[in-house]
Amino acid sequence: MRRVWAAVVTVLWIGLAGPALAQSHCRLALVLALDVSSSVDAEEYILQRDGLAAALNDPLIRSAILDGDGHVAMAIYEWSGRRQSAMVSNWTALEDDAAIDGLINRLVSAPRSHTRFPTAMGYALGYGAMLLARGPNCDRQVIDVSGDGENNDGFPPRLAYKNFPFTNVTVNGLAVLGGSDDVLDYFQREVRFGFGAFVETSEGYQGYREAMTRKLFRELNDMILGARPVSGQRPG
Repeated sequence: MRRVWAAVVTVLWIGLAGPALAQSHCRLALVLALDVSSSVDAEEYILQRDGLAAALNDPLIRSAILDGDGHVAMAIYEWSGRRQSAMVSNWTALEDDAAIDGLINRLVSAPRSHTRFPTAMGYALGYGAMLLARGPNCDRQVIDVSGDGENNDGFPPRLAYKNFPFTNVTVNGLAVLGGSDDVLDYFQREVRFGFGAFVETSEGYQGYREAMTRKLFRELNDMILGARPVSGQRPG
């Protein structure tokens, strides 16, 4: 595990430059982790990417980002194999509409990082933990991880939670249904972590936009409603 830790830290250290963020009060550091493993085909990838972009552009989500006490800092990365986590957008202080627009533009213009690697969710979560550790000082720290299958490469999520800095970190899941019969149960048992953590569901990638909108609404408003929200119901 020490070698695993060193490898992930090295990847982060080389791949991440320290972002220049606003010094104002930050209420939430939110990391969005997108599944680009080999189980996600080209069409599904576009539905995932564009679904997230549309959710971020939703007026309800824009208001949730901008209207709170303190700003939201957000980072996005893609994950698949053991060493195939890749930044899409480094830490961005979302203090106005222009900052949100810039984040969305980086998301939709970035090429897919990988296509042929397995599902190394433990590594991906370790990457997210180190990203938070190098990120801004905020009241809350949340990792929002999406996926359509179970870990099948490297160490599992529970070992990531044991060996990486997850103190005071919440991990919420977005389980994409349809590919694996057990994906929802897996996310609820193995992925969900920390105070107030929950799992949202998407009916295939066609439902990704609506699921991500519901999920972001809960995370941005720090809503603790139980383990699983009602799928298909728009927040508010």
